[in-house]
Amino acid sequence: MPNQHGEFIWYELLTTDIEAASAFYSKILGWQVTDSGQPGMDYRILSVQDEETEEQHDTGGLMQLTDEMCQQGARPIWLGYIGVNDVDQTVSGILEMGGQVQVPPTDIPNVGRLAMVSDPQGTPFYVMRGNSNEASLAFASDKPRIGHCAWNELVTTDPEAAKAFYFKAFGWTKDGEMSMGPMGTYEFIRHNGLIGAIMPKPDEIPVPLWHYYFRCADIDLAVDAVTAMGGKILHGPEESTEGDFIVKGIDPQGALFALVGGRK
Repeated sequence: MPNQHGEFIWYELLTTDIEAASAFYSKILGWQVTDSGQPGMDYRILSVQDEETEEQHDTGGLMQLTDEMCQQGARPIWLGYIGVNDVDQTVSGILEMGGQVQVPPTDIPNVGRLAMVSDPQGTPFYVMRGNSNEASLAFASDKPRIGHCAWNELVTTDPEAAKAFYFKAFGWTKDGEMSMGPMGTYEFIRHNGLIGAIMPKPDEIPVPLWHYYFRCADIDLAVDAVTAMGGKILHGPEESTEGDFIVKGIDPQGALFALVGGRK
């Protein structure tokens, strides 16, 4: 796995309607959706064509939630994968620091070894050691890339504890902060470049979660597509930095999502 330990390498939507979700996000972000070919599961690969090189880049996946998963409490949600050098060693460290294991370390043929875990505040994510010899570009750390994740934002009940946990587990560091007034402090995190931020959970958000901001070609067209396809805008468009605008919303199956993009 060429990516450094602690880098985001994949994003995955768990959903109750994989066909509807495919149509929804493809319309907004221009993703092409193909079957993964994994036996025994309905898993789709999301990809997008690079505007400059015309190369196709895989950016994430969609997985159908089964009735059994839903009965056990699974719900539509976006999850991120953090690349690690050793899945088992990382999981042991996560448990020692008060995290939990949702799915124990598992080998996926021709893909890699992964585990689903949660931090001490209950926020779920994956850790993974991939088999690929090519670096993942799912998180576009080098430049703005349409259809790729552009920002990873942790909304948590305990920012100080969350920083201690993630910084120790993945080697992240703090890189400045910004006051949000009564909402608290927005703290930037760095790992081979800026990767996102940590902020206190507002009261209107029911549980701690990661927000993954996917870059769209035009924020206004994306907002129109969200509402036309049955989604709901919860926040924005709000100007962020350097001409970008952000939007937070909920898709028709109930998964929270976030977008970032400019205006044309």
